[in-house]
Amino acid sequence: MKTLLLILFLAATASAQQFTADALAKRVDDHYNHLQSLQARYAERYQGLGLDRTETGTLTLRKPGRMRWAYDTPTGKLFLLDGHDAISYTPGDAQATRFPEKQLDDLRSPLRFLLGHTQLAKELDHLSLAPASQSPTGELYTLSGAPKGMSQRLRSLELTVDTAGQIHTMRILEVDGSQTTFTFSNMQENVPTTAAEFTFTPPPGVGIVDGTTPL
Repeated sequence: MKTLLLILFLAATASAQQFTADALAKRVDDHYNHLQSLQARYAERYQGLGLDRTETGTLTLRKPGRMRWAYDTPTGKLFLLDGHDAISYTPGDAQATRFPEKQLDDLRSPLRFLLGHTQLAKELDHLSLAPASQSPTGELYTLSGAPKGMSQRLRSLELTVDTAGQIHTMRILEVDGSQTTFTFSNMQENVPTTAAEFTFTPPPGVGIVDGTTPL
């Protein structure tokens, strides 16, 4: 029994040692750069400032530069990126907020690297790698780094990925100590999408105002 445990431990250690942060980041790059679209279920958990809140919904990504977060509750809550501008809207609000993609400072914005030509090593400073956990589909690892250009708000970004380079969770640590974790499931790659999915049509009586930060 001890011999079997030793063999399993050595095998796990050897498997972990075959990856470096740069090597696994390159696998993530290669996995997502060939995709044209991606759809997944997500659970978004925010912990901080005395709150512990979880929301769920469906994420749809389409290259180039399109993103749709459709929340389950309240039905109709949306966060859209159409390739140029972002729109944030919650049902019941009198207005939706629009802001330029280049000024996007939102917790969902790190996923923008999946919408173009991914180069994680260039998106994250101080990139590091650590074993995460085991899953039925194989070993999971955590890639960590500081998102460039967001140092005033974010401390670090952690991506839990498998050995094929697929992202399972994204954990964002803010400078105020709060954290948001996105857990992805039911991931479907290269699904059919339409331009209308990434276009916001305001409900009757709802206006669109320009802002600099999503609500």
